[in-house]
Amino acid sequence: MKAYVLFSGGKDSSLMAILLKKMGIEVELLTANFGVYNSYVPSQKSAESLKIKHNVLNLNKKILNNAVDIILNDGFPNNGISYLHKAVVEKSADLANKKKFSIIADGTRRDDRTPKLDKNEIRSLEDRKNIQYINLDSFGYKTIDYLVSKLFNITQEGSNRDNSSDYEVEIRCLIDKEKGVNSADLFPKHFQTRVIGLNRIQKL
Repeated sequence: MKAYVLFSGGKDSSLMAILLKKMGIEVELLTANFGVYNSYVPSQKSAESLKIKHNVLNLNKKILNNAVDIILNDGFPNNGISYLHKAVVEKSADLANKKKFSIIADGTRRDDRTPKLDKNEIRSLEDRKNIQYINLDSFGYKTIDYLVSKLFNITQEGSNRDNSSDYEVEIRCLIDKEKGVNSADLFPKHFQTRVIGLNRIQKL
């Protein structure tokens, strides 16, 4: 059985990938990119540290533009990021079908507000695409933090375009370059974690 894991290089998507791998599933990592900025580079480095194959899913810039328009219209990022995530999940499912993968997964968890698919959206996706979708929905942040501390070496620093492969990177690049708006006015400052390897005691 094969799975694509939507991968940012952070602790949640890394945890999902390792859990699936430890279950005997063949895992490949998948990072979306819209051609605005090479935001996939940090996730490539994290994938190398985990020794898991990494792929870049090159998608149409129009999807990113639609997300940015939603963000600028709302004045905050949540709905735009949610729209973008759902579009990426759909495209990932199409790729999975084409490549004979039976699972797509991501690191969204119980405490997340966005991006996140609700139960009806998950059922619809699985029925329409004939795919299994898995996330960390039953895991709260305390459980995630415990598992991460046991499995990974991570870095944590102020979020910027060179330490993250989240959707936010290309969204902010597009806003800053083409929309005449300072993205810092829309996105709150926050810290970003990135996985830089497995703890020495861990063996896959």
